[in-house]
Amino acid sequence: MNRPESPAGDIVEVTLPASSAYLSVLRTATAGLAARLDFTLDEIEDLRIAVDEACAMLLPQAAPDAELVCRFALEDDAIEVTVRAPTTRGVQPERETFSWTVLTALAGEVDAGIDEGLTVWISLHKRRGLPTGAAS
Repeated sequence: MNRPESPAGDIVEVTLPASSAYLSVLRTATAGLAARLDFTLDEIEDLRIAVDEACAMLLPQAAPDAELVCRFALEDDAIEVTVRAPTTRGVQPERETFSWTVLTALAGEVDAGIDEGLTVWISLHKRRGLPTGAAS
């Protein structure tokens, strides 16, 4: 399939209230952007679940009235999704948990960190065409 224009290098950023009530917006954006990159239906669903799980890890410690920022970096055959939120505790997600295992299995490469002001972020990098659970 030939696309008239390449999304490689495009950046899309979505900012919304740090509340689970708005996660459907991110799931929809994730699916739309992954479809634009010709991800398979299974890859799109894996990525949607991974973004949802990353948000579920951040929201419990989100500061009151905080905004959740989701940045999608589009590549030729991959997408990097970084979700960040200011938090009250500034605690990185535990890497030896079931949730982290799920993220890694669904997205491939996963990382997390803390920026200034106790802002915690989780980054997912999913490459098109890799079997579920394979790192890129």
